[in-house]
Amino acid sequence: MEQVIEKAQKMLVGWKGDSYFFGFDVLNRVGDYAGKYGKKALLMVADLGEAWAIGTSGRVMDSLRAKGLEFEAIMGARPNAPREDLYRLALHVARSRPDMIVAVGGGSTIDAAKAANVLATYSPSEIQAILQVPESVASSIDPYFGVGNVTKVRNETHRALWPLIAIQTAASSGAHLTKYSNITDLVTGQKKLIVDEAIVPQAAVFDYGVTLDSPMSLTLDGGLDGVAHVWEVFMGATGQAYYSQMKEIAETCLRLIVYGLPKVKADPKDRQARLCLGLGTDLGGYAIMIGGTSGPHLGSFSLIDVLSHGRACAILNPYYTVLFSAKIPDQVLVFAKILQEGGFIKARREGKKGRALAGLVARGMIQFSKSLGFPTTLAEAGASKAHLKRMIQAAKDPQLKMKLQNMPTPMEAERGDVDRLMKPTLEAAFTGNLDLIPST
Repeated sequence: MEQVIEKAQKMLVGWKGDSYFFGFDVLNRVGDYAGKYGKKALLMVADLGEAWAIGTSGRVMDSLRAKGLEFEAIMGARPNAPREDLYRLALHVARSRPDMIVAVGGGSTIDAAKAANVLATYSPSEIQAILQVPESVASSIDPYFGVGNVTKVRNETHRALWPLIAIQTAASSGAHLTKYSNITDLVTGQKKLIVDEAIVPQAAVFDYGVTLDSPMSLTLDGGLDGVAHVWEVFMGATGQAYYSQMKEIAETCLRLIVYGLPKVKADPKDRQARLCLGLGTDLGGYAIMIGGTSGPHLGSFSLIDVLSHGRACAILNPYYTVLFSAKIPDQVLVFAKILQEGGFIKARREGKKGRALAGLVARGMIQFSKSLGFPTTLAEAGASKAHLKRMIQAAKDPQLKMKLQNMPTPMEAERGDVDRLMKPTLEAAFTGNLDLIPST
């Protein structure tokens, strides 16, 4: 495992260079980054004042003070980054006019900080003119959902966002490293996504030691989110120019997380296992900057009222693996070997190929989830047939079309692919019956 860890560290340094500090005992480096952007920071802290967050936020504040920075600390976002929270954060940015934003938290607070930064930077009149949207929505986050809309506005206005420094506290989403911002409408129970290079944080810090005291549910959810990131991108890499690079990232990430999660579940203070999870989920972030996630992530956006994101993706990914089996023979072989090394595939895989091998991997993924105490079907997790309808409806939303295009077999809602291919796959995930999954 030491060689895998070293390889992961080199990958991250090669990718992010000196814009990212990661490892143990690195929170004191926050001030080094912040000092480059001015003297006044707006600090957005998840669960500000809560006991678990005090140590982390306190060390961040000490690092800022050591560099002579002034700051105002405000509450970050709730889980799933509700749109109401990002509007509140945007008002704070517009009011305080800081030199930089420092977001301290997991993916929700960092995602909300990215979106709030956008809302505080550009005026409704600019959005109405540039993105050609009605006045009624120009002041909301809605026009930015999809791919590249922030960049379009930035290029037209010639005005950049506030510098954002992301301090990650959970081995999970990779939000501190990426171009994604997931925002939730709590009324409809639906997530939507901004995908844009313009919202990538200018700098990031992740002290893996912070995760030693993380709740076990958060740790397990986060690890499975990392698996989903790398596996969905790896599945979609067939025929792409980046396939070889993605294969190397996937092999490293999957080994780290499949090894690390059971170790942490047995001993939450296992520092090597925490290091594996931190590096593995960071590589998941690397993966989604190379390619994009697909069906499982899309489905998870409609399940926020019954499932955490990581668990939703973990339930759905085995079924999509079978759906795409004809397009991902090499990827399936890679994951089969790792799952077998971890003890999650007991059957012989020699001689198996195509859908039979994909089924073996799917069952290995399901066994991995079971070993963590997670549900493995949507019905077991408490989802209803209404959730299936919501997932199908969301898949036909043009603002989420990129998820269909990222699949190994790209789907087009207009030609009926969602109903023909996705619907029976989701029904399989609901019941646990792999035989319901169609061939592609």
